[in-house]
Amino acid sequence: MASLQVERTNAIDQRALQIGRALFERIGHGPTPWERGWWDDRLMDMTVGDPLVKVQLFRFIDAMPVLQSPETIGRHLREYLGEAGDRVPWWLRLGVAMAPSRTGAERLLADVARFGATHMAQRFIAGATPDEALKTVMRLRRKRLAFTADLLGEAVISEHGAEVYQQTCMEVLSGLSGPLNASPEIPQIDRDHRGPIPRANLSLKLTSLTARFDALYADGSEKRVADRLRPIFRLAREVNAYVHIDMEQYVHKDLTFAIFRSVLSEPEFRDWADVGIVVQAYLPEAEADLRMLLDWVQERGTPITIRLVKGAYWDYEVILARQWDWPIPVYLSKWQTDACYERCTRFLLENYENLRPALGSHNVRSLSAAMATAEAYRVPDDAYEIQMLHGMGEPIQRVLVEQGKRVRLYTPYGAMLPGMAYLVRRLLENTSNESFLKASFTDRAHVDELLRDPEEVGEMLRRKQSVQPKRPAHDEALEPFKNEPPTDFSRPAERSAMRLALGSVREQWGRRYPLSIGGQEVETGLELASTDPSDSTHVIGTFVRARPEHARLAVQAARRAFESWSETPVRERADVLIRAAAIMRSRRFLLAAWEVYECGKPWREADADVAEAIDFCEFYARQMIRLGKEQHRDVAGETNRIEHIARGVAAVIPPWNFPLAIPTGMTVAALVAGNSVVLKPSERSPMMGHLLAEVLEKAGLPEGVLTVVNGLGDVGQELVDHPDVDLIAFTGSREVGLSINRRAAETPAGQDHVKRVIAEMGGKNAIIIDDDADLDEAVLGVLHSAFGYAGQKCSACSRVIILDEAYDAFLARLVDAARALPVGPADDPETAVGPVIDAKAKERIQEYQRIAAGEGEVVLTTDVGHLPKAGQYVGPLIVAGVKPDARIAQEEVFGPVLAVLRARDLDHALEIANGTQFALTGGIYSRSPGNIDRVKRRFRVGNLYINRPSTGALVDRQPFGGFKLSGIGTKAGGDNYLLEFLLTRCVTENTMRRGFAPDPEEGSERSQVEVPITAARGD
Repeated sequence: MASLQVERTNAIDQRALQIGRALFERIGHGPTPWERGWWDDRLMDMTVGDPLVKVQLFRFIDAMPVLQSPETIGRHLREYLGEAGDRVPWWLRLGVAMAPSRTGAERLLADVARFGATHMAQRFIAGATPDEALKTVMRLRRKRLAFTADLLGEAVISEHGAEVYQQTCMEVLSGLSGPLNASPEIPQIDRDHRGPIPRANLSLKLTSLTARFDALYADGSEKRVADRLRPIFRLAREVNAYVHIDMEQYVHKDLTFAIFRSVLSEPEFRDWADVGIVVQAYLPEAEADLRMLLDWVQERGTPITIRLVKGAYWDYEVILARQWDWPIPVYLSKWQTDACYERCTRFLLENYENLRPALGSHNVRSLSAAMATAEAYRVPDDAYEIQMLHGMGEPIQRVLVEQGKRVRLYTPYGAMLPGMAYLVRRLLENTSNESFLKASFTDRAHVDELLRDPEEVGEMLRRKQSVQPKRPAHDEALEPFKNEPPTDFSRPAERSAMRLALGSVREQWGRRYPLSIGGQEVETGLELASTDPSDSTHVIGTFVRARPEHARLAVQAARRAFESWSETPVRERADVLIRAAAIMRSRRFLLAAWEVYECGKPWREADADVAEAIDFCEFYARQMIRLGKEQHRDVAGETNRIEHIARGVAAVIPPWNFPLAIPTGMTVAALVAGNSVVLKPSERSPMMGHLLAEVLEKAGLPEGVLTVVNGLGDVGQELVDHPDVDLIAFTGSREVGLSINRRAAETPAGQDHVKRVIAEMGGKNAIIIDDDADLDEAVLGVLHSAFGYAGQKCSACSRVIILDEAYDAFLARLVDAARALPVGPADDPETAVGPVIDAKAKERIQEYQRIAAGEGEVVLTTDVGHLPKAGQYVGPLIVAGVKPDARIAQEEVFGPVLAVLRARDLDHALEIANGTQFALTGGIYSRSPGNIDRVKRRFRVGNLYINRPSTGALVDRQPFGGFKLSGIGTKAGGDNYLLEFLLTRCVTENTMRRGFAPDPEEGSERSQVEVPITAARGD
């Protein structure tokens, strides 16, 4: 049996070669000089042959639709090409240089650029209006080409936008079906082996049917999408049209399949066959996806169509996975994707009655193999179709049509502005170094190379790979630091683990936790209750509350433990942190679940906080090992050793908003540096302080080195004032931070040192929206920055400064999108804006909301009346038209309140942005390299973010901290942060005795022989 299968496979491969050679003979070398495609391809090859030039030009094309004037078009083109330098072709540099700014030539340059982009867009996009699209479709029919209409549009960031997308889908179905159904039949494209097939054909994206499409809250996503999908399906059946579901990023795949199967399993649609979905062959899961769909179709009893493609998001998937250190979900080699495509093709052709094949490819090898396989499996020619992209591979289309194949073109329809992203993606595909079209028609690769079996290509590459060198034997050195990956909640197992953790935590509510100092439990007669901000009737735990005298006892215990701990070898101290990170990793979901209930953090926010705590442990362990190495500056007759030593007792006073990450970061930094620590957690998050201490104890931290004292402000004040405290690490409000700094600066009698203060004190952070910004990207970034964790982050965006030309459009989209943010309990995975921390915070924020109403136009308020009265809910508020000196634009609110300000130009925007007492985070959304460069130079903040949200700094990648009244300039998670917890001393020794001294280079790489310095003189 196996030999027969091998024989059959070889026969198919031989037949594929025959078919492929025959196709190439008829195709020739692509478009001819009298065809538009030939000139387009020559121009593309001349212009974007260099990868850097290609990226810069495509970025310019992406930005151009929002550029209003010739001056801005010319400026952007110069800026983008300027970044590519002399790699830009000489003739293009000359053309730009001949159009100096502020002359009539500027308009000519802009006209040429706009014409070029429009000309290219017209090749790939069927039309901007329904009439244009219909004309394109009818023109394709005259060429015996079928179509599927793909709606281009602005990204759906609001439920209103989703409704518009739904209505547009239905308008396309209605508008195309009538004329098409009335047109004469063309059997080649209007029939398959069973009979007539729908002529109107629509492709749509499920992610565009809701603003909130996320597997984390799959039930809500499915309900919203299904409610909008059913009317489209009903209309399609009514007008005899076909609907195809596109597949997008990997993170959406499983939910897309789930919604597709769920709706089509409903009685109303169970017998409908004119529907299909995409499977992407660059995913190793593709074959399993096909088997899953086949099982479902057989159970359903009605066939569907499968559009098999290789995939259009390869770069995105690889970059995203590498950013987050997730498993890369796609094949990394082209031959692997091609081989998977052929296996999937074979599976479809074997099961063509259930899974109707629609083979999407421009690769002649892939198509030849498909046709050879169809012959071998006796699949009728009209039982499958070949799909290609409109505007690409026309010579291949023409030959396949002449051979009687049903060819369907994926035909984008819509205005140029929203179509630019699509256009850029198509251009990138068309110019890719691994593009089959480029290899075939531009690079003129040999036919036999193009038709080679991908498995054979893979075998050749494996043989060429050199033998990997043996890795050196493992030593005690730690692996290089890597950030802890965030949990991928699109995976069912991760969601299930979080739900189990939440249930486990609920079972532990209400316990009482003692105060322990020096190994002894202490009763104080006072208690501190921790409650759930989502419902304050839920008591998370009760903690024995310290008085100031207990803080003094804790400092004494820390002082006693200091000497032995500071003398513990650096590697042993670092190992405690490494073990602590491992424990946190094993308890990740439980720790996150405690944050959900104690601090009201939504799932992803809580998970990210735990990941950051792990990062602090891993990073500071490695940094201390680096700093712990002695530095020598020896010379003849003298040694000089520079070393770092611990300061003493550290008082750590963290906030509640990053309830594990910030306490962990400050505490383990102090500990690994050799200090002993008294930790006073926020009274709003005592459980997280308890859990941190528990982790460190289990990791092997000696008793007494860390003491946790839960208490109120009087306990913190006692720690600040205590003469035996050497340093204070604080994160919190400006008022408290300045008070700590002032009090710590005093040196009372009996105190023999100046206290070190490390203080991070909040911000009034601004994001600037340039007039050329990608508004969809900017809206989502601002919403995430402003309302993530209900705005309770020192890094949160509380001001958005919009340049005049973009103001109205951006504000309208911002408000529309903000309405889609659900407010609710933190344990509900669909919640976007959870509760604020407590009743006091709620009252303060509501007061600022009242102030905001008097300082601008309130354009968004959120009703939270349906939520539990015992919860601390404050919905997002957006106030527009705010003046730069208004209280709402100057004072830190620490809640979901966003002030919108208008700026005349970028200089004015920077003046507003810098015009507060704070300098923590800031950002800009812009597509102008020149403006971005100006902002880099002039926006004075500790962390500046460009074209991304202003929150979410990662350890090592984005060391965090600000200046002015935001802090003292330290950067948590950075290379130099541990130096704040250390003293530096120099030990110098005279090693010369009676004219002789050890050679300072003895044992070093520079010297292998001892030569007495004084020998010649003595002689």
